[in-house]
Amino acid sequence: MTHAIFNQVDELTDVNLLDTDPALTEALQRAQADWALPSLTRYAGTLGAADTWRLAEEANRHTPALHSFDARGRRIDAVEFHPSWHALMRLCRGQGLIGQPFAETRPGRWAAWAAGFYLHGQVEHGTLCPASMTTASIPVLQRESGLWAEVKEQLYSNEYDARDVPLAQKKSIWLGMGMTEKQGGSDVRANTTVATPMGAGGRGGEYLLRGHKWFFSAPMCDAHLVVARTGEGGPFACFFVPRWRPDGSKNAVNVQRLKEKVGNRSNSSSEVEFHDAWGILMGEEGRGIPTIIEMATYTRLNCVLGSAAILRQATVQASAYTRQRQAFGKRLHDQPLMRAVLADLALESEAAAVLAMRLAQAFEYDLDHGDSPAERAWKRVMTPAAKFWVCKRGVELTGEAMEVFGGNGYVDTSVAARLFRESPVNSIWEGSGNVMCLDVLRAFAREPDAVQALLAELAPAAQGEPRVAAALRELQTLLATPPDQLEALGRLLVQRLVLVAQACLLRQHAPAAVADAFIATRLGDASAGRVAGAIDVRGMDVGGILARALPG
Repeated sequence: MTHAIFNQVDELTDVNLLDTDPALTEALQRAQADWALPSLTRYAGTLGAADTWRLAEEANRHTPALHSFDARGRRIDAVEFHPSWHALMRLCRGQGLIGQPFAETRPGRWAAWAAGFYLHGQVEHGTLCPASMTTASIPVLQRESGLWAEVKEQLYSNEYDARDVPLAQKKSIWLGMGMTEKQGGSDVRANTTVATPMGAGGRGGEYLLRGHKWFFSAPMCDAHLVVARTGEGGPFACFFVPRWRPDGSKNAVNVQRLKEKVGNRSNSSSEVEFHDAWGILMGEEGRGIPTIIEMATYTRLNCVLGSAAILRQATVQASAYTRQRQAFGKRLHDQPLMRAVLADLALESEAAAVLAMRLAQAFEYDLDHGDSPAERAWKRVMTPAAKFWVCKRGVELTGEAMEVFGGNGYVDTSVAARLFRESPVNSIWEGSGNVMCLDVLRAFAREPDAVQALLAELAPAAQGEPRVAAALRELQTLLATPPDQLEALGRLLVQRLVLVAQACLLRQHAPAAVADAFIATRLGDASAGRVAGAIDVRGMDVGGILARALPG
């Protein structure tokens, strides 16, 4: 051996992810989800254990493999996963992260689910793709009484069942979605896949689908919700397309290949062709896109939670690393410029988390009451707005966190590297940034009263804080821009909306050190926040901010 190894620091493991996150604990208490704290604390301990981090690394290193045919040439379209994937999926299912927000009745159930999703996403993200789609399918399926009666118990089940067998034989099931085609991308109205009725057709009727999907996430799910036209050039409809036909034969959904993605590598994404695949019409003809977009509303919330989770873990890992790593004669954590970077990461992380958890409360309120314009605006306006902003910030700041680790962060085995590779997917899937901004603008136009109710709800948090009050006034002015000019300003408008909402939420719920620093760096200086650490920390309680981000 030529030298002793010292001043090398491993990533943080064997830590309870909830015990070290006071902001998340407080959010659960605000949402009346105290009843979920014991279960979530146990789950957070399991997730933070070194063995679970090892499962995450293995599941992303040993990526899914497609087996198109069996040994005798029969078409099987089977995707093989590493055992670590199944272990992580079992954890997710066992915690109730699929059916909890719909099966549970207690107040705070959405916050409890969101917290579990947020905790899981800090350790492994690919397994959350099928989980997200399955949860999002539930409110859509609930409208189809016959089909819902068949799949309800399997969707609500917390028992993991990895068997590739027909629906009726499964203890629990997973659902995916199929929207994107080669020629359309986010423009679903350009889709060409056609569904032909086998008989009279109509709601609940049987159809045969012919066409393709360019992104067909998690092809090993037990069924997918698929958008197709009813006849050449006909109206769009949504279909329930199982992996197996009712007679026990494999459905004609042929997997062409798996996508080689930048990140999210533990999860399988595919290209498929439908060769007269059997499906059931859900809802009415002509309502296919609104039906699938309702599902996407829920998955967009999951994207916000997922990116907030990535931001949180990037902040935690960077902070833990700098507390042990020595450079230029003292700990990195004690270097003034590094402290500015870490404080900026901590501010962004808590702002993302408080916004994501507030959105989860709005989803619960909408399901239970549905009569509040402000709550409706949180769900329908702030969800795409938050997806735009939080997911964008995740891409930038995971790169900054990776830089904290230097060269160690840039190697594939690094947790920081996996967080960095994982981050862009949330900004792209379920609608890119521009699509989210356009959705916000459409919501403004459709429901101006709800938007004004949202701004009125935020206003009290601006009292005594001139920068927040000024930002709210600027928002009102921007909203008055003529429609033919407003689209080009969409990103500016959405960015300001989210920053004001985050500032107000932090003023309401976070320590003054966090709220004041966020407002000073995001609203007080138009150039701040674009490069992490390029902030004026004079007068800021940096020590308090860092201690809250990672106690101990």
